Amino acid sequence: MRERVVDVPAPDGWGNAVIAVREGEPVHLDMRLESLHDGVLVSADVSTVARGECVRCLIDVELPLEVEIREVFAYSRDEAFDYDVQGTQVDLEPMVRDAVVLALPFQPVCQDDCTGLCPECGVRLLDNPDHEHETPVDPRWAALAGLAEPQQIDVIGAKSDTEEEKR
Repeated sequence: MRERVVDVPAPDGWGNAVIAVREGEPVHLDMRLESLHDGVLVSADVSTVARGECVRCLIDVELPLEVEIREVFAYSRDEAFDYDVQGTQVDLEPMVRDAVVLALPFQPVCQDDCTGLCPECGVRLLDNPDHEHETPVDPRWAALAGLAEPQQIDVIGAKSDTEEEKR
């Protein structure tokens, strides 16, 4: 059994367009390698940082990732094992990449209760919680909107009730 602690940069971007571990981002591996009859058991705690943007409000998001890995690297190529020992070495990069990418959130958010952006003007609603717009009038009822307001009709020569009462 051997234990190793390794810090390496991410070789290329692991993730998607929304969130990823960017190229050169430090990846910390705390590993334990154990010899088995069929191969080498690699147990590792992987920690790194994924960067991207919130899918609701589009601000930058920095998400610390911690992943536990346990995988057997087989001495001989076999369908039962995903990874194999190559000579006297094991290539950890595909295993670490697969585990890290699977740990990334499908839709990252800056916080759980992020309300996103205003659909009309694009203002971030968390920064301005009292943000409101006038409720739009349904165009089918727009012609009737004038009937709701009291109207004053001035007729030339018409006498008001108060003038008639005075006489």
